[in-house]
Amino acid sequence: MFRYFLPLLLLLSLTQGAAAQLLQPKPVASRADSLRGYLTPLRTCYDINYYHLEVKLDVERRFISGSNLFRFTATQDFTRLQFDLFANLAVDKVEYRGQAVPFTREFNAVFVTFPQPIRQGVKDEFRVYYSGQPIVAKKAPWDGGFVFTQDAAGKPWVATACQGVGASIWWPTKDHQSDEVDSMLISISVPKGLKDVSNGRLRKVTKLKDGYSRYDWFVNNPINNYDVALNVGDYRRFSGGTYAGEKGPLTLDYWVLPENLTKAKKHFAANVPPMLKAFEYWFGPYPFYEDGYKLVDAPHLGMEHQSAVAYGNKYQNGYLGQDRSDTGYGSQWDFIIIHESGHEWFGNNITSQDIADMWVHEGFTTYSEAMFVESTAGPAAAADYIHGSRKWIRNDQPIIGPYGVNQEGSGDMYPKGSALLHMLRLTVNDDAKWRQMLRGLSQTFYHQTVTTEQVVSYLNQQSGQNLTPIINQYLRHPNVPTLEVRFTPDGKTLARWIADVPDFAMPVRVRARGGEYRTITPTRNFQPVELPGITRENLEADTQNYYIGVLVE
Repeated sequence: MFRYFLPLLLLLSLTQGAAAQLLQPKPVASRADSLRGYLTPLRTCYDINYYHLEVKLDVERRFISGSNLFRFTATQDFTRLQFDLFANLAVDKVEYRGQAVPFTREFNAVFVTFPQPIRQGVKDEFRVYYSGQPIVAKKAPWDGGFVFTQDAAGKPWVATACQGVGASIWWPTKDHQSDEVDSMLISISVPKGLKDVSNGRLRKVTKLKDGYSRYDWFVNNPINNYDVALNVGDYRRFSGGTYAGEKGPLTLDYWVLPENLTKAKKHFAANVPPMLKAFEYWFGPYPFYEDGYKLVDAPHLGMEHQSAVAYGNKYQNGYLGQDRSDTGYGSQWDFIIIHESGHEWFGNNITSQDIADMWVHEGFTTYSEAMFVESTAGPAAAADYIHGSRKWIRNDQPIIGPYGVNQEGSGDMYPKGSALLHMLRLTVNDDAKWRQMLRGLSQTFYHQTVTTEQVVSYLNQQSGQNLTPIINQYLRHPNVPTLEVRFTPDGKTLARWIADVPDFAMPVRVRARGGEYRTITPTRNFQPVELPGITRENLEADTQNYYIGVLVE
C-alpha cells in the first residue's frame, strides 16, 4: 500500500543536534494493542493451515453474515485459544465437532475454551459464525473497513481494505502477520446482478434460491490476512492473455466496471507486461503463478491484495496524475499498478512477522518503483527518481516501530527505505551481485514471514559485508548521518560520521567540484583521508545518491 504524506513545511537541519529535536515520545500501548499485536501462548498454540471464509453481503443494510472455518495444527497441548474479530461484529456461535463451545471477548479478541485438551501435533478445526454491520472506511485505503458506493450507472460497488487496522475488522481470523494460512477458500454471496472478485482463482458460481449468487475463489498459496478481499460490483472480466514469465505462462485477468472497459484494455496492456518483465528480472519469478495475476477496479486508490490487486488510479499515469519524484520519470507509468504489484514480491511473498517491520514491505516496494524506472530508462534515471522522492522524508521517528503492540514506525519507510536500499547497492558496489541478492531474497524467503534481523543477516551474508550499522542508522533512528570534513591548519584532511550507531561506517563519494568522485569510508572518529585537490571551498559530497548531511570545517 502507498500512503500519501504532506511535504515538510520547514527545512530541517540534518546535523545530529538538530535532528535530535525531532525525537517523539513513544506511544503508550493499550491492552487492546497488546491483544492484537503480542503473540501469547493462546495464539502460538495453533498453526493455521486452511480457512474457508463464507460471507453473505446485504448491500442495502450494509450488513454481513457468515462463518469462517479454522483448520489448524496444534503446536502444543492446549484447551484455550484466541482468534480476533472487531467487537462491533457479533460472534453468533463457535462450533467444535458439531457442538457449540464457550467463548469470551475482550476488546477485539475472542477466547475459545474446548471441552478437552487438543494435543500437540493434532490437526483439528472449529468454525466461527458471525454477523453485523462492519465498520465503514472514511477514507480507504488509509483507514480500514468496507467501502459502499455506486458505479456510473448507479449500481452498488463495494470493497474492503484493511491493511494496518487488520482483517478482523470484517472477518474472524488469527489476525497476526506471523501466521499465514497455507491456502484458503473465499465464498462471497452477493445480490442478483452483482459479482464478487476475490483472491485466487474462481472455482464456481452458484445461483442461490434467494436470488443471491455465491462466488467461490480458491487461493492456492499462503496469504496474509489483510490481503484477503472482496470486491463487489457489476464487473466485466476481460483477459490480458498470458505473460511468458520465468515459470511459464502467467494468466492476466482484469475485472472492471462497464464504463472503464475500453480504456482499461489499453491502459493495462501498456503497464502490466513491462512491470512483470522488470520485476521478474530484478526480484525473480512472480510468486503466485498458481493463482494468476488480476487487477480489479476498486472504489479507493489501491491496495496490494494478493493475486487481485485493487486499482483506483483513474486510468492515468503517475499518482493521481502527479509525478511524486518531480523528475518526469514518474509520469510515464501508472504508479498504482507498479507500486501495488511490487508488493506481490515484498509484502505478499515476503511478509513481515510484526507490522513494526513493515519497512520490509514498503521500503523494498518503493525501491521497486526505481527498479522499474531503471528497466525502462536506465540506472541514472532510477537514481534521479530515488533522489526526487526523498522530498517526502520527514525524519520524524524511527522507521521500525515498537514490537508486539500492532504499531508501525514512521511513514519514512517508503522514501527513506528506498534511499537506504540505493545506498546499500552503492556500498555493495557490484550491480550483478546486488541483482542476485534481490532475487535471492524472494527465493530464500519464498512464501515466508520474516523479521528485520533475518533480512539484514541475509544481506550481510550475500554481500560479504557488515551492512548492519548502516541499516540500523536509517531504520532505528530518525537522525540522518552527517559527514563532517575538517581541514586542519597543518594541511591535513580529517573526516568522520556524526551518527547514532557507534560502529557506523558507510562508504561515501566525495570530489572537488566538477571533478571525479573518489570513495572514502569514515567512521565515527576523525581519521585522515587522502583527497588531493579538495579544499574547504570546493568539496562536494555525492548527496545525489547518499541521503546524508554534510558539514565542512
